[in-house]
Amino acid sequence: MIISHQHKFIFIKTEKTAGTSIEIALSRFCGPADIITPISPDDEATRREKGYRGPQNHLAPPWEYGWSDLRALSKGRRKLRFYNHAPASHIRPLVGADVWRDYFKFCFERNPWDRVVSAYYWKSASNQHRRSLSDFIDSEKILSLKQRGVGAYTIDGKVAVDRICRFETLVEDLEEVRLHLKLPEPLDLPFAKSTSRHDKRSYCEILSDADRDKVQRLFSDEIVLMEYAF
Repeated sequence: MIISHQHKFIFIKTEKTAGTSIEIALSRFCGPADIITPISPDDEATRREKGYRGPQNHLAPPWEYGWSDLRALSKGRRKLRFYNHAPASHIRPLVGADVWRDYFKFCFERNPWDRVVSAYYWKSASNQHRRSLSDFIDSEKILSLKQRGVGAYTIDGKVAVDRICRFETLVEDLEEVRLHLKLPEPLDLPFAKSTSRHDKRSYCEILSDADRDKVQRLFSDEIVLMEYAF
């Protein structure tokens, strides 16, 4: 996630919606006071190669440490105040009412059937004993997509951001956001993590009828909100 005080925006990062690529691109326009949360070592290397700002201002100050945090600190783990997929419900109280009201808050959503298939290939890319797609959809791992999707940009069931952009129109929507924020140049997307999926077939060809129906039940909120269809 990114909070830019310089350009007055908050980017809430959902999962499997090109969020890391967007973060890297937005980092180019961040100033020294802006908040940037860490991403994976490989993706941080990409960000450094481009000369963009890396993680900054995301750690908790000493007065927010409890006993468990101090024990973790003794093992080299510092407490995060802001983190990668932090939801709106976590961010809002930390930034305060004025910032939350005045800053432009945005995120990306993706057709849930496509998103589930993408998450399946991403999470199983390094697993030699890959479970089936049906088993993945039946597993608890699918819940993280919900939490890092509609759960990230809603608070108490209500949309808490100013714009939900669409993965399906990624470049066009980002350009509209850029113009709204008056960022000086178009965003250069590195498309991080895009090599983990080798099966490039459409989700329509990959999902069985039963899996299609399970996804529809699980992600009915997003489907209705964004008017997605299989």
